[in-house]
Amino acid sequence: MTSAARRAHSVETTLNYLAPMAERPAYYLYEPPPGTPWRNTKGDRHQLAIRDARDLAPAPSLDVEGFALVPFTTAVDDFSDAQAVRTRYYREVERLVARVTGAARVVAFDHNLRSATVAGRQADGLQGSVRYAHNDYTERSAPQRVRDLLGADAAALLRARFAVINVWTPLRRPVEGAPLAVCDARTIAPGDLVETDLRYRDRTGEVYSLRFSRAHRWFYFSRMRPDETMLLKCFDSDGGRARFTAHTAFDDPTASPDAPPRESIEVRTLAFFAP
Repeated sequence: MTSAARRAHSVETTLNYLAPMAERPAYYLYEPPPGTPWRNTKGDRHQLAIRDARDLAPAPSLDVEGFALVPFTTAVDDFSDAQAVRTRYYREVERLVARVTGAARVVAFDHNLRSATVAGRQADGLQGSVRYAHNDYTERSAPQRVRDLLGADAAALLRARFAVINVWTPLRRPVEGAPLAVCDARTIAPGDLVETDLRYRDRTGEVYSLRFSRAHRWFYFSRMRPDETMLLKCFDSDGGRARFTAHTAFDDPTASPDAPPRESIEVRTLAFFAP
């Protein structure tokens, strides 16, 4: 059977949103103080259709829907080698993002290795898939990340357009279990995005959690292969383009019960554009 024949137009599944709350949402990324919960949030679960973006014509783009699928191959064969990932894979990803977006400069600065069989973060850095609807950067945290990483160059770079783009790639085999769903940026209203603290030992980061809206339209790319990658726009300083693309892993009810666990790598990049 061909991949096209296997492809479902859409799947019905449950996504986890942020339930309404009076206080500011917060998650601890380390063992919290005694008596303090790991998070102060509650989930708001909704049964939704996730449409296969392979069926879209024209194909979705970073600047319209906020995500795109592109072919991509790497010379790195051992992703447990963090040094190889940072020195070789980051350079490959930077070239890819520059080619797709036309950015004058791209800086890869962080990555996560994920496996659907893992809960939390292991000592070797492997993490589980994230199963709540969120966007990695906010109006405040995106430019702050530029300042944190690029120091004296930041002020000049922030005067022109810049974007935060995640590069999400399956490892070893096509994705069956726990694929990644992305929300069409055009369907996210500003009031749907809730500033949320991520508390590390040495700093506090800020992401957006997503409140439910019936306007949201969700997509995924069925059976993504290791020679494909998804680019996600997590921030864009240009208000005339897609700016925030919420995303979450989800359970695909059409996946085989004995499907191998999803393994993936995501690299975060800063893309800077000529004035």
